Amino acid sequence: MGTGRLEAFSDGVIAVIITIMVLEMKVPHGESYESLIQIAPVFLSYILSFVYVGIYWNNHHHLLHVTERVTGSVLWANLHLLFWLSLFPFTTGWMGENHFASIPTAVYGFVLFMAAVAYWVLQQVIIASEGSDSVLKHALGHDWKGKVSPLLYGIAIAAAFWVHWLSQGIYAFVALLWLIPDRRIELIVKQRET
Repeated sequence: MGTGRLEAFSDGVIAVIITIMVLEMKVPHGESYESLIQIAPVFLSYILSFVYVGIYWNNHHHLLHVTERVTGSVLWANLHLLFWLSLFPFTTGWMGENHFASIPTAVYGFVLFMAAVAYWVLQQVIIASEGSDSVLKHALGHDWKGKVSPLLYGIAIAAAFWVHWLSQGIYAFVALLWLIPDRRIELIVKQRET
């Protein structure tokens, strides 16, 4: 199977995830700025999650761009990633509605952690299916961002029980690390085309 069908399915699931997140935001009751301030945590958690989903969508697109074969293992690894991403609307809403309380903030971090693990598993399964000459393997190199992100999520999960704003800062910092598009795959594709 080619990657087109897998990418189309994943894009559809990601679009639904974003749609659910935005539909979970309730319109404020009232016309004053104070009514907007009351829902600020919900909106801020939505922004953070929207950025994360966008980052996964962007990097997933690049990942599949260099994937040559889709095996059953790749399909299951991709579903594993989509499972964790599909929990974003729930954890986003729970964290925002409870004004970044400790347990919702920690659970949000756990879902971020598991999504990062699932993305890494997907990368490894693709590399294993394509062998030692995998374009993806060469493109990833040492992957320092992929290694430091789960570590930072773990710190943020623990911090949620003492200083929840620190957890939020770490989640935002990791998003900023990944916000700049990962050009490793683009560069290797460009090198192969010349």
